[in-house]
Amino acid sequence: MAAQHFDPSREWAIERDKQDELASFRSQFYLKEGAIYLDGNSLGLLSKKAEQSLLALLDSWKEHGINGWTEGDEPWFFLSERLGKKMAPLVGASPEEVIVTGSTTTNLHQVVATFYQPAGNRTKILADELNFPSDIYVLQSQLRLRGYDPQEHLVRVKSRDGRLIEEEDIIAAMTDEIALVVLPSVYYRSGQILDMRRLTQEAHQRGILIGFDCCHSVGAMPHEFAEWDVDFAVWCNYKYLNAGPGGVASLYINRKHFHRLPGLTGWFSSRKDKQFDMEHQLTPAEDAGAYQMGTPHLLSIAPLIGSLELFAEAGIDRLREKSLQLTRYMMDLIDHELQGMGFTIGNPLEDKRRGGHVYLEHDEAIRICKALKENGVTPDFRAPNGIRLAPVALYNSFEDVWNAVQILKKIMKEEQYKKFKNTREVVA
Repeated sequence: MAAQHFDPSREWAIERDKQDELASFRSQFYLKEGAIYLDGNSLGLLSKKAEQSLLALLDSWKEHGINGWTEGDEPWFFLSERLGKKMAPLVGASPEEVIVTGSTTTNLHQVVATFYQPAGNRTKILADELNFPSDIYVLQSQLRLRGYDPQEHLVRVKSRDGRLIEEEDIIAAMTDEIALVVLPSVYYRSGQILDMRRLTQEAHQRGILIGFDCCHSVGAMPHEFAEWDVDFAVWCNYKYLNAGPGGVASLYINRKHFHRLPGLTGWFSSRKDKQFDMEHQLTPAEDAGAYQMGTPHLLSIAPLIGSLELFAEAGIDRLREKSLQLTRYMMDLIDHELQGMGFTIGNPLEDKRRGGHVYLEHDEAIRICKALKENGVTPDFRAPNGIRLAPVALYNSFEDVWNAVQILKKIMKEEQYKKFKNTREVVA
């Protein structure tokens, strides 16, 4: 991407918005007047299409009752598979390799139960010390279930600076004791992107299976899972994909593993034409559908139907380009407007290494986040001293970014944050 011209004036931001070919998508979302929402990397906003698809599913229940499983515009029995096909272009996979099911944590339990097969000297799982805690809990749990001590058999790559993980350090830790590698695609604090293609190649050269938690990347940037030969991936759909709080998650299984029996099976693991035979011998689906377990949570899947329509219209490449422009603009404004106020930009500066949010560090991060909320800006605090700001390409504007930085500047100049307690809320 060519270098982006920087102009600190509000007029320049307004002009950029006029030239933005994705600007029309903003009207598809429920935005509060006078507020700036910059927390789409935690929970995306509701779109009108997602609302419509949820209401349509309620109508199908009202109209068809139990017959909704096989009747109506979106029969429920096949909905997870159909949405997997619609999701596949966002992650660079074939339609059969993606399924919408479960939550990130349950899906991670599923793939680790499947792909972690300790044998001989290979008994350890490789992760890192900056990963989201839920993923670490899963890996510890799976090790204990196999009779291994997580203290010994979960290897966590150290960060050199507390913000980033160097890929060379990950590769160096891929020893002949490692049976499985599980890493994030984008780090939830710093927004650092890992080179999934490179790490997959390095793992496979050593005979190690590898998968990724893509919660902070799917919907914000393109992926090419099939081309990169990733073994598996899991991700939620309520962040950049705007599927709603607790929205059903997704997983990817490389087609070369379709022959494997999933580690955790249930009746929705079945091949569709056999599911209601009620046999006690499972006939698993012959694709990623086999990695489902229980009945799909239809009211939590429904918003994704409408949301994916927006992504098909906008195009993930265009969304990524605008996302990078927005985060670059935000960082330039922060450098220009907030000098000497104690802020440090903790995310990678290079476009190719930066996900969809800006990560600021400040000793008063908790109190600053509270002051931002009082001023109509929704950020996200991450312990111990992080402020995440995510200008989302579908519904945030350049003027949003300009206004948010000016509000932050005013908060710091007037020391508004000092009136708040230095304790985080229950939900950061």
